[in-house]
Amino acid sequence: MGRRIQEIVIDCVDPARLAAFWSDLLDAPADVRDDDWATVAAEPVRLAFQRVPESKESAKNRLHLDIEDGDLLGAARHAQALGAARQGDVVTDGSGGFLVMTDPEGNEFCFVTP
Repeated sequence: MGRRIQEIVIDCVDPARLAAFWSDLLDAPADVRDDDWATVAAEPVRLAFQRVPESKESAKNRLHLDIEDGDLLGAARHAQALGAARQGDVVTDGSGGFLVMTDPEGNEFCFVTP
């Protein structure tokens, strides 16, 4: 059997809150197992959120999600209504565009368009 990514795990303070945010944003089902662990079935890769006791030391993520959407500003408005924050303006180049956002706990993600 080959290796595959089972899930992407995001350390956080409130797993249920982040699972609800990502579930709504991606229109994917969430499962809150307990206060320490929640997941979102964001096919093809599951997102997992685990409670950790330590605070985030750096404002810069070492991992982030790129979410494809043809309407970057519309996607940003929807995410902001769920508790996200926009981080600057849309950036465009020859291959498309992107908009940096943060989820309710400050984890970065980008909306991208081809």
